[in-house]
Amino acid sequence: MTSYDVLVLGEINADLIMRGDVEPKWKQQEKIVDDMALVLGGSSAIFACGIARLGLSVAYVGVCGDDTIGRFCLEALNGAGVDTTHCVIDPAVRSGLTLVLQKPNDRAMLTYEGGIPLLSAQMIPASLIAAARHIHIGSYYLQHALRPGLPGLFQQMQANGGTTSVDTNWDPSEQWTGLDTLFPCTNLFLPNDAEACAISRQHTVPDALSALAKRVQSVAIKCGADGAVAQRGDESVTTASLQTSFVDAVGAGDSFNAGMVYGMLAGWSLRRSLQLGAVCGSLSTRAAGGTAAQATLPEALAYVTEV
Repeated sequence: MTSYDVLVLGEINADLIMRGDVEPKWKQQEKIVDDMALVLGGSSAIFACGIARLGLSVAYVGVCGDDTIGRFCLEALNGAGVDTTHCVIDPAVRSGLTLVLQKPNDRAMLTYEGGIPLLSAQMIPASLIAAARHIHIGSYYLQHALRPGLPGLFQQMQANGGTTSVDTNWDPSEQWTGLDTLFPCTNLFLPNDAEACAISRQHTVPDALSALAKRVQSVAIKCGADGAVAQRGDESVTTASLQTSFVDAVGAGDSFNAGMVYGMLAGWSLRRSLQLGAVCGSLSTRAAGGTAAQATLPEALAYVTEV
């Protein structure tokens, strides 16, 4: 079997981005937006494209339908250099779709899950895990069938000498539970500031960082325009974001994840990895959607000053 740097387990869905300073109204009221784009969506898929763009070999596993959206997503992943050989195409399933309502300083998302919750640990061949040196999962709280078996997959990866990372993304139930068995076998946890506070039951990012660092090997918290913070053991570091020609922040956190994981796999310091993450996240905001403006490694390294 082909060997891979990163194995990504995640959702296959498209994002329909509607951008404008308007809010929808019921009772059949029509509003006009400024722009729209149909792009590859999903935290895991955007991460996969981002880390492939940085030059690593990536395999992807997810479930989609044999439909227009599913084919669109797989073609986008393949076009980014991601191997989708192991994806499951189920004719009985409709592929997922997220409607992103984008305002100048905020966004709301409505998601039809489709095949997103159907991926299970039993669908991941042991030989595929053995062929990779890192596993990443995004949208943890949408991966209903995968969650029970995920600690076992992570433990298998670590037993093979590999590493693991997870980005929960938002929990639609807002319960923020289920990570107690996953954290002990997670090498890198990648929440944003709101998620970190919710999961840790803390009210500030510094308190959330401190609390989470006691439960997982390394934590990097994304703080949007305010940059990012990370902690590993007693080492805590911060970094600023870049100023860019901003279009939208869709998928910026997933591009951050790609940079952070790249640095970890390269054996970089926590500080240098965090800065690469922030650079990759910032540069991705230059175009609509999560993948159109993702940075190459030479492009990102031009802004990385830490050693």
